[in-house]
Amino acid sequence: MYGIGSISKMFTAVVVMQLVQEDRVNLDTPVVAYIPEFTMEDPRYKNITVRMLLNHSSGLMGSTLVNSLLFNDNDSATYDNLLDSLKTSRLKAAPGEFSVYCNDGFSLAEILVERVSGLSFTEYLQENVSGPLNLYNTKTPSDHFQRERLVKTYLPGSDTTLPAEAVNMIGAGGIYSSARNLCRFATIFMDNSQSDVLNSTSRKAMENKEYLNGLWPEDKDSLISYGLGWDSVATYPFGEYGIKALSKGGDTLFYHGNLTVLPEENMAVAVLSSGGSSTYNQVMAQEILLSALKAKGSIPDILPYKTFTEPAPAPMPESELQYTGIYGNSIGLYQITIDANGTLTLGNVLDSSSGTQQFIHTGSGRFYSSDGSTYVSFEEVDGTVYLYVCGYTLLPGLGQTITAEYQVQKLAGITISPEVKSLWEKRNGKKYFLLNEKYSSEIYTAGTPYSIILLPDEPEGYVLNAAITDSNTAQTNIRIPGLWGRDLNDYDFYKDGNTEYLRTGGYIFVSEDGITSLPSASFGADIGENGYARWYKIGKETENKKIKVALPENASFIVYDENNACVADSYITGQDTVTLPQNGYILFAGDAKTDYSVEYLD
Repeated sequence: MYGIGSISKMFTAVVVMQLVQEDRVNLDTPVVAYIPEFTMEDPRYKNITVRMLLNHSSGLMGSTLVNSLLFNDNDSATYDNLLDSLKTSRLKAAPGEFSVYCNDGFSLAEILVERVSGLSFTEYLQENVSGPLNLYNTKTPSDHFQRERLVKTYLPGSDTTLPAEAVNMIGAGGIYSSARNLCRFATIFMDNSQSDVLNSTSRKAMENKEYLNGLWPEDKDSLISYGLGWDSVATYPFGEYGIKALSKGGDTLFYHGNLTVLPEENMAVAVLSSGGSSTYNQVMAQEILLSALKAKGSIPDILPYKTFTEPAPAPMPESELQYTGIYGNSIGLYQITIDANGTLTLGNVLDSSSGTQQFIHTGSGRFYSSDGSTYVSFEEVDGTVYLYVCGYTLLPGLGQTITAEYQVQKLAGITISPEVKSLWEKRNGKKYFLLNEKYSSEIYTAGTPYSIILLPDEPEGYVLNAAITDSNTAQTNIRIPGLWGRDLNDYDFYKDGNTEYLRTGGYIFVSEDGITSLPSASFGADIGENGYARWYKIGKETENKKIKVALPENASFIVYDENNACVADSYITGQDTVTLPQNGYILFAGDAKTDYSVEYLD
């Protein structure tokens, strides 16, 4: 058994469609009809329909995951409080305007299933999907089963076995399953299906090209072309053979997977892994299926991989120069420069060490990479300029895949007052340390322990990819369909006494100015009433010293070295001693009012 991550969304979509079959839910009825207590600051939330939850077009900001990615802990508090969290959230787009990947939409769908059915999601899943299909290896964190049946996971570069992973937003990404169970589940989508779990009308509805209902680049077989639940209903490379292919990927911090179904061929492959990437798993699945199609005579041969030639430069119209500027997406900022000779240079504004990419103008507004495998072009939609990227990538030992999507949008500079600019410049380059994750959180172990605030030189008036609105807030206005506009977060700074805090995406961070050095002599302390973790710098007086920490049961301490790598986590190892690294940090996490003590052993 593996964590299947977002492949869980297919189970969620199926149970919603079961309720549609029973006339208990209508796809085009607003969600508030089924969840009356669902409210948001933006009144447009009333226009979000059930369909929009399943095709990623709700307009919700993205993912509410605080304290939901845990080790050996099925605490569902984040899911239980999701509706309260959304009350103070805004929409990033009008409902139905475009489809962009959204976990919260499927968490809302999970709530909808519970409200309509009167059962917990786990119970409904067992009674209506897992039970009828005999999916004995398909469970959720709420189920009682032996966690030893889960495939082991590891931190990169380490042979230390991690505790069982629990993603407690079940409908969005929390189901466990096996490859065999997923293929059995896939039979309900096949043309020869004998299962009554899903009727043919519902199955076909899930295959619709939902992504074309709103803003989208050209309709082309790719890795992303949303149906209801599906990542892709027009999946490369099967369209080149005239074969319909449906695909769904899933990634947690430690598990990765893909399920690809050929409904007309009555075939499916599931590839699951501990470590790796769902993209690699998908390419492996496509190669298995192509070999099987050839073996059974459905295709005469497997088409060779696309090959390319070096691009031939062509004169560039002066109008293309207007696209020089700063572009953004959900993860970064990028400088695009176009010179009069037709060379386009793309670089990362926030990370100059990553180098640049160059593309050559070849005519018709296209700029090709030096090997000819990828081209980029500019498209303007409703006043927004997008960089469209279309290209092929060969994954060594696996196969070839395609990219065909808007990846970044052009950002306009914003004028802010000198006073506001000065306040933000004081934050520039500062570290802000995460406070409100639970002691069992995967984030502390696998993620970077802090966020760095960066103000790019251009465009003026931005912090990272968010436009500054006043002295303490910034709002991201990224509007990209597909994947690159997902999981957007605004920034809100506030002070408690003289200490500054940052609130973003539900997470709370404290400024490095509010962190003290670890005392050089044995000491005791506690977690405050707010339950926030306590951070300490490891200074010259304490580095290389060995400490012993006394903690109660519901608590942990985590140590980071100067490269931000986790070198000790008491929740994982069960060890209470550690030698402190140079220039690192240590945090103590636990329930509110938890007492801990630190003793130096040398």
